[in-house]
Amino acid sequence: MADAVQMHFTSVDYVIFAILLVASVGIGLFYAFSGGRQRTTQEFLLADRSMSCLPVSLSLLATFQSAVAILGAPSEIYANGTQYWFLGCSYFLGLLIPAHVFIPVFYRLRLTSAYQYLELRFSKAVRICGTVTFIFQMVVYMGVVLYAPALALNAVTGFHLWGAVLAMGLVCTLYTTLGGLKAVIWTDVFQTVVMFAGQLAVIVVGAHQAGGIAEVWRKAQNGSRIAGLDLNPDPLERHTFWTLGVGGIFLMLALYGVNQAQVQRYLSSRTEKEAIMSCYVVFPCQQIVLALGCLMGLVMFARYGEDSPLDKGYVHSNDQMVLYFVMDVLQDLPGLPGLFVACLFSGALSTISSAFNSLATVTMEDLIKPHFPTMTETRATLLSKGLALSYGLVCLAMAYIASQMGSVLQAALSIFGMVGGPLLGLFCLGMFFPWANSVGAITGLVAGLVMAFWIGIGSFMARIQLAPSPTLGPDAGNLTSIVTAVTAKSRPTGVRALYSLSYMWYSVHNSTTVVVVGLIVSLLTGPMKEKDVAPGTVYPVLGNLLFFLPERYKEKLCCVTPLQPRSPPGQSKAIGTQPYQMGQKESNGMIYRKEVGRIEEEDEEPSKEETTIPTCDIAHEVLETAL
Repeated sequence: MADAVQMHFTSVDYVIFAILLVASVGIGLFYAFSGGRQRTTQEFLLADRSMSCLPVSLSLLATFQSAVAILGAPSEIYANGTQYWFLGCSYFLGLLIPAHVFIPVFYRLRLTSAYQYLELRFSKAVRICGTVTFIFQMVVYMGVVLYAPALALNAVTGFHLWGAVLAMGLVCTLYTTLGGLKAVIWTDVFQTVVMFAGQLAVIVVGAHQAGGIAEVWRKAQNGSRIAGLDLNPDPLERHTFWTLGVGGIFLMLALYGVNQAQVQRYLSSRTEKEAIMSCYVVFPCQQIVLALGCLMGLVMFARYGEDSPLDKGYVHSNDQMVLYFVMDVLQDLPGLPGLFVACLFSGALSTISSAFNSLATVTMEDLIKPHFPTMTETRATLLSKGLALSYGLVCLAMAYIASQMGSVLQAALSIFGMVGGPLLGLFCLGMFFPWANSVGAITGLVAGLVMAFWIGIGSFMARIQLAPSPTLGPDAGNLTSIVTAVTAKSRPTGVRALYSLSYMWYSVHNSTTVVVVGLIVSLLTGPMKEKDVAPGTVYPVLGNLLFFLPERYKEKLCCVTPLQPRSPPGQSKAIGTQPYQMGQKESNGMIYRKEVGRIEEEDEEPSKEETTIPTCDIAHEVLETAL
């Protein structure tokens, strides 16, 4: 890029950017030296299960609103029009299903890690497989999320590349290690406000310079950037209503239903009702975020039209266009470029800190604690902090590896999206199909991952052959990335058609593969009997759908297992006879932990009346929870 078009920060911009980093560290220090001072794993990993609805919902929003989305969505709208906006149609079911299906199951089991569920439902081997898959997913993504915005910033403004990477990585590691989940959630709240402020500033100033929002809309219409409802059912079409509206639901389920980073926030809520309400609050916030991204893309088009900075050679890829636009529009307003860069890095910080905390949680709960059941609480907490610190250093190492990847950067982002679908399929297999067994679960997960990587890598290589100069596309909720390529004139056939599948169908295809293969293998190897399934681990969706069948047929189909009832305030029943620890609630609302065996001695075996609640009553109870 020529130095003539490279713009630079003023001292005011640097001050605003520094304030963001200092404020984030300050929140971490505050929670390190206040309250319980992060002395227990419950406080460090689950914020003492004391969080209210609003901070949890804003943290849910910020966790996957990374810098890649802030850079990617406006570029997508600028290049291809507003069809991408229909992704918002998937948010309704994508958040409603987690609220009424996944949250009640996870919350009532009093879990710390989502993968504890897999041991309760299947076996320890399935739990370890799920945990290792998640760790791989997040470690790969962390480095890319850290490196991508720093690279774009360096290319457009000359901001020191590794200075930005180290500043973000070390600040994030510091406040996550010191302040635990409470610090992560409250910094997410602060960073969400910064993200909204930065995007709004750019849209308001850019629209004003373009002649007002009406003029922006007129130019977008004349430039064919306002897209209508495309009902083309072809799954090979990159963006249609069906790929975005239906494929997006599965993407959202993988994000908000079973991802540990989000599940951990639900479990940190004070009550199940507040956890469910946090999902409802996220819905309008997600729509606002999507609308801001679309508006910024339209304002960009109003300023440049078809005369793209990319075509002029001012930037080298689409992911640098948004920053170039921001520096161009705000160059005469000192401080505002710094505000947007703070917005950009807030997205990265919120994603990375959530990754650190969730990785420390699953490593501690799923891989270490089961082998050291007598570990003291003090040592467990110290080890959890050490794990968060270690993952911070791993993140910096992954950022360096990402810098060496070149065009494989897009492939690394796609890996994150490809892994989410099989994990969603694994949880759906356990939660909705009582006869699925552990052999079927492991085989299904492996089949789903093999299929995901086969299609994902094959698609990437095929597109590279078609388009020698790929550019980064939007990542749809920060989980998937594609390479924009020249569309072939003739419709692909055979394996080529599989490689041409829209990236928005990846989660659908891969999760379905896990469920289908898992069910077939379970039936061949001996399906589980209903009496062998741990209580509370199956959501009675089949029982509700087949309510008209006589009871004896429902029993044969394993359709009478009820959802574990909510415990009355001050009480908590142990679930099953699993070897690891479950949380129990005292009358004052504080959480402590006991071994399951000891809980069972005190609580006695649940009465027959408690364990045979009709499925219709349970469905009514779940409905009441959301009100």
